[in-house]
Amino acid sequence: MTQISQKQLEANRKNALAGGVRTDQGKNVSKHNALKHGLLSQEVLLKKEDKQGLIELGERLRNEIKPVGELEILLTDRIIANFWRLKRFLKIEKETMNYNKVEELQNDWNPNCLSEKQRRGKAISKMLTNEDMDKLLRYETAIEKSIYKALHQLERTQSTRLGDKPPAPIVADINVSKE
Repeated sequence: MTQISQKQLEANRKNALAGGVRTDQGKNVSKHNALKHGLLSQEVLLKKEDKQGLIELGERLRNEIKPVGELEILLTDRIIANFWRLKRFLKIEKETMNYNKVEELQNDWNPNCLSEKQRRGKAISKMLTNEDMDKLLRYETAIEKSIYKALHQLERTQSTRLGDKPPAPIVADINVSKE
């Protein structure tokens, strides 16, 4: 870590006290700073996405789930939103893998030393150990977990509404420590 001068430190402190973005235009720009891939977006449908596809997915799932009442509709909407995010994830995963594969094939190896099959194998291996893929897979896991959580709660809510005994929630407590 590099050392900064006392003068720079004081300037940084003064700037920090000035606060963040103040204009409406600046706020509008900064609210999208974290939006890189849309997996964590508060908006279900992003610009340039297929609005009709989302509507049709919602209709299919609502016909299958048949929600009754506000709670079931809320849970169904959560499931639809996360299904859509999961579909988005699959596109992003494919694009990321294709990009990384091309980058690896172009930049890392002398084509005269390795066969095409070996070059592709090395590119795929390196791509799969890329930290971008690790982050994407964590997002995928979180999205799937949210879908299953809403599905389980919906199942319990519908069972109660129909006069059935709701299934017990499934909980697994896993400890991997060696203590």
